[in-house]
Amino acid sequence: MEQGEFVSLLGPSGCGKSTLLRIVAGLVEPTSGTCRLSLPTRAGTPDGEAATAAGRIGFVFQDPTLMPWSTVEGNVLLPFRIARRVNAAARERVAAAIAAVGLAGFERAHPHQLSGGMRMRVSIARALATDPDLLLLDEPFAALDEITRLALNDDLLRLWQRHRTTILFVTHSVFESVYLSTRIAVMTSRPGRIAADLPVDVPQPRDRAARTSPQYAAMCERISGALNAAMTLPPNGSSPR
Repeated sequence: MEQGEFVSLLGPSGCGKSTLLRIVAGLVEPTSGTCRLSLPTRAGTPDGEAATAAGRIGFVFQDPTLMPWSTVEGNVLLPFRIARRVNAAARERVAAAIAAVGLAGFERAHPHQLSGGMRMRVSIARALATDPDLLLLDEPFAALDEITRLALNDDLLRLWQRHRTTILFVTHSVFESVYLSTRIAVMTSRPGRIAADLPVDVPQPRDRAARTSPQYAAMCERISGALNAAMTLPPNGSSPR
């Protein structure tokens, strides 16, 4: 992946999409091969000091994984508490992240007072608050109703267009992957391999009108064809590009 890309991993259940995401995050060790992260040098980093992944990767799980006893602000502040860096600057970043996902005014609310879509917004705000170089999202909208899912797709796309954070996004939805991504990696059935790596040629910036454009329909058809082809490959079959 190049810096600033929005790449979706698309494939059938059980093919290894979430496992790959966890390998990138450092939560799972690969059984073979290597995972390399080349993170940009940040201002204030001493010359010659290698960039590390600590605090540079944001992860949004399928479940919001919020602390039910804590407020929206407290949940978004959690990464700073873990790092023991709760200060005025951290609280400003938390407030900005909450506002960015459209939850300004809900800082004192608890998770049980929020809808499913709002809880997912909190999870995204928590991942964004640390200003990550790489944002990993594991089917964050899969359990939501269609109206909420489309709205959060729009919100995520606006956030990406504003900040150009590098994003790796796992989904089962062809339509969602085409709408959001600059590139789509299609995986085979288990054992998962990359069967196709396709750029998305739907013009940027995208809004809801893009979903009814001829380019969008054609790209969805192309990705659907690539996914169907990937799912019919034999376990040791060659992977077409």
